[in-house]
Amino acid sequence: MKILGIGNAIVDVICKVEDKFIADNELTKSTMKLIFDENEFKKLLSNLKIEKTVSGGSVANSIVGLSQLGNKVGFIGKVCDDDLGSKYEEGLKNENVEYFYTKKKEELPTGTCLILVTPDSERTMCTFLGTAGKINQNDVSADVIKKSEIILLEGYLWDEGDPKKAFEKAINNANKVAMSLSDQFCVDRHKPHFLELVKNKLDITFANEQEIMSLIDVKNFDEVVSFAKSLGKILVITRGEKGAIAINGNDIAECGIKENLKIVDLTGAGDLFAAGFLHGHVNKSGLSECLQKGTEMSSKVIQQIGARL
Repeated sequence: MKILGIGNAIVDVICKVEDKFIADNELTKSTMKLIFDENEFKKLLSNLKIEKTVSGGSVANSIVGLSQLGNKVGFIGKVCDDDLGSKYEEGLKNENVEYFYTKKKEELPTGTCLILVTPDSERTMCTFLGTAGKINQNDVSADVIKKSEIILLEGYLWDEGDPKKAFEKAINNANKVAMSLSDQFCVDRHKPHFLELVKNKLDITFANEQEIMSLIDVKNFDEVVSFAKSLGKILVITRGEKGAIAINGNDIAECGIKENLKIVDLTGAGDLFAAGFLHGHVNKSGLSECLQKGTEMSSKVIQQIGARL
């Protein structure tokens, strides 16, 4: 298998809202908030009109993108044997993704992410991880990992306890490891652990400019470039309007953004960017071509609702 994703198995519930809804519920626009109380989550959702329900989760979105580009891919993520869990599994199978997880009745339901899209196309996420956040090392098959060229992990999944053990088992059995830092809050919460991963365990790291600058505690981007050169591994950074840059030792490639796009929803932009880049990488393209494929994929997904093409 080319790429195996291991991540939070979460059903995305997409709703359009006004900015007032974000303010009234004390949410921070364009970030992801974890909700630990199922009733609080249900209350948030109760007054909203659902536009679309999709099998999501950051890594799963990337894996589906890779499948659509013709790569043989798989995914491991924990769901409950409930209605949403069945929909989740079905959604992946419909996209030719091999799902390496056998669902059973769990104490917590299948995870759900409420994606609130404001008129400026920004998306603010409220995630109730449910059973997805309880992934443990028994859920992760060392055999499947060893048979994959690359595993793709997400920062969202990393947490103390069982998820950390699942993460470590995956990394220790992998041929090559790619990971997305996922979110500014994730980076701030797990900074020493993420820095250790980036420096010593990961072959490819995906981050946006804010995440990487926060991770290595610098104020200007030149310092990021110096850090990346010294790593000797691939660091891929998306920079919003400034496009994207990939650095591998002294090999540096940059790619601008696509112009004149009709942006509808930024959900999944980073996920599909990672899919495009990894597609290039596993098919032996150079850094520049990988970046261009990533940019092409993210440009397509932001012109529609949701994180799937």
